[in-house]
Amino acid sequence: MGEASAKAQQLSTAITNTSRMQVNRHRLYILKDSVANRGRGAAIGFLKVGTKKLFVLDGQGAHHEMEPLCVLDFYVHVSLQRHGYGKELFDYMIQYEGIQPSHLAIDRPSSKFLSFLRKHYRLAATIPQVNNFVVFDSFFRDRQLRGARLVHRSVTKKVEQDIKPYSITVRDGAPQEQELPWPFNQSPSLMRSNSLGCASRQQVGRPLAQQEGARYVRGVRTPALNGTREQDDSSVHRRRTSSLTRCQPSFQ
Repeated sequence: MGEASAKAQQLSTAITNTSRMQVNRHRLYILKDSVANRGRGAAIGFLKVGTKKLFVLDGQGAHHEMEPLCVLDFYVHVSLQRHGYGKELFDYMIQYEGIQPSHLAIDRPSSKFLSFLRKHYRLAATIPQVNNFVVFDSFFRDRQLRGARLVHRSVTKKVEQDIKPYSITVRDGAPQEQELPWPFNQSPSLMRSNSLGCASRQQVGRPLAQQEGARYVRGVRTPALNGTREQDDSSVHRRRTSSLTRCQPSFQ
């Protein structure tokens, strides 16, 4: 019967079977013919209901978080339809559950099911929902919303701002570059102009002692990685000293 219901609703798999009934707290109403099939009985139809946690929209568009009773599957055998069995089964369910038909949420009802509800219970106008459930306009009428919670929230829209190129903006909190001491702050780097190592550009008027300090900084050897200072080669030191002496510029 579950497979026949899925086929009638054009579903890829059955939503009502024994394994699903064992893991879910759903209730299954079965209408049977006890004298059919030589006294062994035969199923006429079934109706499955259960509570689901849903977000239901009302007529004003507000969301309500609630757990209504839902009709999850409803099927009468195709050979026994239009004999009043569906109405008998549905009336028994709403009487046993103590609920009005308009307070039910219907899970993916077929066109036949909607026609059934419109014919027997005058349920036609629906409230559009964002899920697969169908509720009617009288769903919120004359009912106690115990356990229901209004969850409609207004979201403040963030004001959009023009995106500025990173190259012309300063990021908040970014550290500013510190000015390096002379001679490292000179835009044109000290370059060798000939094999003797003479500086190609000198700033006239800068004290000789500062220029000699710059040459000293360039001539100092860096310590080795193991923490010990390398031995200076005396011949290299003399060659550098003589080279610097020969190319020393004169100032007026």
